[in-house]
Amino acid sequence: MKNELLSVAEAAERIQSGDVLVVAGGSNLMAQLPTGKWIGGSTAYFVTENGGAVVQDKLFCTTIDDATDATVRVVSPDEVATISKGYNAGGFTVILVPAMTHAHIRFALDSVNDADLFDQPLVGWVTGVHLDKLGSEASVVVDGSTGAKLENAAVLLHVELPAGSSVDFDIVNIFTQGEEMSVVFSETGFTARTAKVNGVEVNLAQYLTDNAIDTRLPLVANYAGSMVNVSVQTVDVADGRVDFYAPIVAGMEYKLAAPQPDYAAAFANSIGEAGVGQYSCNCILNYLYGDLEGKKTGGFTGPVTFGEIAYILLNQTLVKLDVKAA
Repeated sequence: MKNELLSVAEAAERIQSGDVLVVAGGSNLMAQLPTGKWIGGSTAYFVTENGGAVVQDKLFCTTIDDATDATVRVVSPDEVATISKGYNAGGFTVILVPAMTHAHIRFALDSVNDADLFDQPLVGWVTGVHLDKLGSEASVVVDGSTGAKLENAAVLLHVELPAGSSVDFDIVNIFTQGEEMSVVFSETGFTARTAKVNGVEVNLAQYLTDNAIDTRLPLVANYAGSMVNVSVQTVDVADGRVDFYAPIVAGMEYKLAAPQPDYAAAFANSIGEAGVGQYSCNCILNYLYGDLEGKKTGGFTGPVTFGEIAYILLNQTLVKLDVKAA
């Protein structure tokens, strides 16, 4: 795979040549691209070869040069439990979903009801906008096969690969569970009012505020050995609620993550020099809290996103995918 920042003209040339692409950048730029075998998502933030950066005059393009073919598919919020129906045997699927939409919520809560969801790698991210434009500009995805810009649907790229190809698919999470705060919720969703903290029922917003909990640290659950983060979006003491960027699951034990004294160094240590030629995305919270502007994360380059997808919705995580030819 090739990861490149391209002008609109350069990206258009790739599409017209028949290449299979995943595109990230401004919706105004993607609107100028021809139709073809590509999907796109909006963001203004990237990890480039020179480190984290805001880029608004170019598009970040991943060319999947191993692909033998690809099918673009749009899935409505009510159809997210049918993602696997478009899977190509031996391939992988990229999914893009616009942030803070019904499609975003339904994907997070309902996609796991797809019995065949885990039959092939499903990788992707939640699209966003420059933080200065939150509330005034919509996050979008683009169906490159038609040019349609969508504000409340998931767009999928079902990729076909040559026989015998292998796909290496994983996440990088620099966080581990801390020891001081155990949290269990009674309801699944993006919002919580109460929770059991260290076995005691509390109003969570009040507890976090009274105890000066650093909400830049995610809550971390142990999924059969894999650490999965849920990040705090807002703490509203007046309304007595805490909102999250991904759903918390009833009955699951979460622990506040152990602090990271040096965010960027933690990524560097976890990744090493890997990443060149792989598809990846990294969380906007990592970008902000880790002060990643101008800092590299190994050889990984790609969009900075408002949620990451590795089958399920993740937070404060780097997702990576590599294709090895037969």
